Amino acid sequence: MNRPVGAEHGARAVLGSALSVLATWASLLALGGLIDGRRWLVVACLAVLVVASAAAVARALTRVWWVPTAAGAAVALVGLVLRYGAPPGRPQFLPDLDAVGRAWALAREGVRVVNDSFVPMPDVRPGEMLVVVGAVSVVLLVDLAVLGLRVPAVAGLALLTLWVPAVVLGFPAGGGPVFWTAVAYLALLAYGAAPHHARAGRARRAVTAGAGAALLATVGLVAGPVLMDVPGWASVALPQLGSTPVGPLELSDELDLRESLGARSGQEVLRYRVTDPTAPDEGAAGDDGAAARAAVDGVAPAPTASGPATRAVDARLVGPLRAFTLATFDGRTWERDEPEELRPWRAGTLLASDGTTAGALPDPSAGTLAQVDVTVGALRERRLPVSTHPRTVDVAGPWGWDQDRDEVVGERSTDRDLTYSMLVQVPDLTPDALRETPVGTPPDASLYVTVPDTEHREDVERLVRDLTADDETPYAQAMTLQSWFRSASNFTYDTRVPPARTSDAVWDFLESRRGYCVQFATAMTVMSRTLGIPARVGVGFLPGERTEDGTYVVTGRLAHAWPELYFEGRGWVRFEPTPASQTGPPPVWADPFTGVQGSGGPPEEMEPGQAAPVPGASAGSTAPPASAPEAAEDGAPWAAVAVTVGLAVLVLGGAAAGVLLARRRRAEPPTDPEQAWARLRRDLARLGLTWSDAATPRGALREVQRALLLRTETLLDGPALSAFERLVDAVESRRYAPTPPAVGPAALDEWVTQVRDRAGELVSDRPRAGVGPSAPRAGS
Repeated sequence: MNRPVGAEHGARAVLGSALSVLATWASLLALGGLIDGRRWLVVACLAVLVVASAAAVARALTRVWWVPTAAGAAVALVGLVLRYGAPPGRPQFLPDLDAVGRAWALAREGVRVVNDSFVPMPDVRPGEMLVVVGAVSVVLLVDLAVLGLRVPAVAGLALLTLWVPAVVLGFPAGGGPVFWTAVAYLALLAYGAAPHHARAGRARRAVTAGAGAALLATVGLVAGPVLMDVPGWASVALPQLGSTPVGPLELSDELDLRESLGARSGQEVLRYRVTDPTAPDEGAAGDDGAAARAAVDGVAPAPTASGPATRAVDARLVGPLRAFTLATFDGRTWERDEPEELRPWRAGTLLASDGTTAGALPDPSAGTLAQVDVTVGALRERRLPVSTHPRTVDVAGPWGWDQDRDEVVGERSTDRDLTYSMLVQVPDLTPDALRETPVGTPPDASLYVTVPDTEHREDVERLVRDLTADDETPYAQAMTLQSWFRSASNFTYDTRVPPARTSDAVWDFLESRRGYCVQFATAMTVMSRTLGIPARVGVGFLPGERTEDGTYVVTGRLAHAWPELYFEGRGWVRFEPTPASQTGPPPVWADPFTGVQGSGGPPEEMEPGQAAPVPGASAGSTAPPASAPEAAEDGAPWAAVAVTVGLAVLVLGGAAAGVLLARRRRAEPPTDPEQAWARLRRDLARLGLTWSDAATPRGALREVQRALLLRTETLLDGPALSAFERLVDAVESRRYAPTPPAVGPAALDEWVTQVRDRAGELVSDRPRAGVGPSAPRAGS
């Protein structure tokens, strides 16, 4: 026989095809939490509809059970080649071997993007192609199971494949996708149970199918979210932050100085808002409103306008959020010491490392007060990220305070959407005050002055004595060390650690003069201990990036380590030896240029050659694109076109042309250099000209020029090069200048247009478009 008994056909088959499409669409929603944007979903849904329609047309023309699946697969293959194998900048309506080669290269690039990306994955063309391939494969399998083989229950296995990534990676898609997928699967089972004609037993089979579908839906709704929230899917460690993390981020409490820093997660781990609790409410009567609210909160009233000058209450004032500290170092690795006792604390009182401040009420006369309200994102951490300054902590659940280390520790890890608040008392700490302050004696003081007995310990001590020979106070010594590390002429920030030369990792760093935050923090901590200054390493997150609504967003890429030194009556005081290019200015009490402040928050710690960028959290930022595809291998086979390929080519070609025309429509002019930079990056990525997230603006220009030279044997020059350089200057001024010059939208739009158009001309004019080598990755 040519087909199994009962293969569907006629009007009933049309209904089955429609249900297969709806079930696949519902299952695609499971990927919503894994991929940024929505373009991929629209394209995948359209591809599913076209492929299923082609299979339905083939089924109407033949009774052979496997022909509709083969026809749909052929149409899918032709559509993929036409959409993803077209030359850059223009549509293609007929497939050829060059188009097949380009599509194959883009698919290989998509695999690399998936391997290197973090959740949520950027919505870029290579990744979109893989999603479309998966979607059309699922709808063909569902169509085959339901209509060709008439075993609709098996279709659930195909639909389940689209749910596996969300379950395994620990990113729930929400109740909506679960509900609609369950409803669609129930409809498929009911469709299979409905008889062709009246026969005995149909009521029993219908009841059985309905009960099975209801049970499946119940299990999915109840067990799915529980399984997706199980901790431990991903442990992301400094110094391997983001080394293929696939779930909520967890900071490692063991830092190995020998390890290079891997790619870092762009997941949103924290979102918080900073407000001034002493500022009058809108509509309140000046100081009376502040005094009334302060009285309710148990806080002394703030000074009036005639009192001391106040500081701006923002994320930079609050500083980084520290999760935990490390004190035990063996010459290569930091290890965490677990607390012996966790204490409860009285609501509204300060938690602080300084015993004279701990337990007191927040006092505006002792510093600037800042209200910080935090919402946890993709962070799985038993220690609550809190300010390094004295602060109250209001959090629900079983949390205790480790007073010796000044850490808030929970019995369980943080969950997504956990909220907590802090009232931070930022002391008016100044360099003059610290110059007169001796070092203190913290609890377990011997733990914080111990220096590992390595083969180069004496060399390190000798170097410290030479550097601080002219310093008379502990603070002066600490400032000398910090300035020495931050000097660009002395050290280079580099996430790739050179191979070990000795058994002393600190000495190797001091010799190579290259490292990232862990090396800088460790070296200053160990060198401070040789001077008798108690020191430890703090681990947490740099302040986030401010969004348009005033909240700050912290991603995994802002994970950071820094040294803390203990001063009498001040507690643990943070210093910042990591270069300013990665962390921004040091704290005001440790800043030799306290009168000079840059705009914005500190830049993220980035690594050269980071391949799979992640979407920024702020408005106007974009998901960085993937690099250009590698050269396609010649001779990639593709299947023969079925009888309906002509119709499919016209439909897909028209859709592709419409998409390309829509994407070429001019958007509104950018209003600031960052928006113009993001638009230029997006436009150049469509031409295969990309740069890594780690590249500086000038480094990005060099990477684009190098890619053009390799692919076209020409470079940007003339007005286009001048426009690129002007945009680079504007972006650098926007990021780092205290008062960046204003640039009008018209000028920004003109610069982007000149660079994009000239680059498009060069790429489209190369001898063998789409076959040249891909743009090299930074650091390669």
